Amino acid sequence: MKEEYGGQLRAREIAGKIGGVETPVFGLVLGSGWGSVVQALRECKQFAYREIGMGECGVAGHAGNLVFGKLCNVPVVIQQGRFHLYEGREVSETVLPVAVMKELGVQSILLTNAAGGVNTEFRPGDLMLLTDHINFSGKNPLIGLRPSPGYPVFADMTKVYDGQMSQAIQDAAKKAGAVCRKGVYIQVPGPSYETPAEIRAFRGLGADAVGMSTVCEAIFAKYLHLRVAGVSCITNLGAGMEACEIRHEDVLQQSLKREKMFCELLQEFAKRYA
Repeated sequence: MKEEYGGQLRAREIAGKIGGVETPVFGLVLGSGWGSVVQALRECKQFAYREIGMGECGVAGHAGNLVFGKLCNVPVVIQQGRFHLYEGREVSETVLPVAVMKELGVQSILLTNAAGGVNTEFRPGDLMLLTDHINFSGKNPLIGLRPSPGYPVFADMTKVYDGQMSQAIQDAAKKAGAVCRKGVYIQVPGPSYETPAEIRAFRGLGADAVGMSTVCEAIFAKYLHLRVAGVSCITNLGAGMEACEIRHEDVLQQSLKREKMFCELLQEFAKRYA
């Protein structure tokens, strides 16, 4: 059987293991520190990645569950924790959950992450709505795929991030009392943090925030004809922008401090976008 897109057969097999769930209106990918949002779900049903053949997350702050439930009475599916290139994974593994969501009937996906601020006007605790991205990961999830009807690998990336979804995020952030800026996100492979020289270079390229995820997922989601939006929590400023060293534990703690705000934001988003 010829696959329509990369990973479809595996995604379909995983989706087939998940029974008795309502078709989600949209999908959420929860990055570092965002995982507690699942506590706001009603009628929750959870599947550990390892139980459905998706492997395990190997990074602190990423639980490794596919969670179904209702967020403000809106059926959603949540990727509680993601896979990263720096774990030694193939890019196809990092975007597999997006393919699974597609098979489950999702038409829109919201990507979240923790990021370092590159823009000198940003401050830790700010949110940044993704308006565009720069793929500096060295990977592309479409490499090696054969074009097929409806799924051209020369996918247009002129407008990756959906305007209606982005406006709903902005409105939700305002309601939740969060500072929500706009900007360009750049994905690097990691796992080491950037040098001061790299931060200056990224600023020169037009980046406002930097992280180790999201862009490859956004590319793949756009290729699958999903509506895409993204939001970063600025947990720290980039190397050389403040005196202290950058540590993963501190980045995670900055995100965890904002658990309540994340929940309020995504609940408001669900009410406004659904």
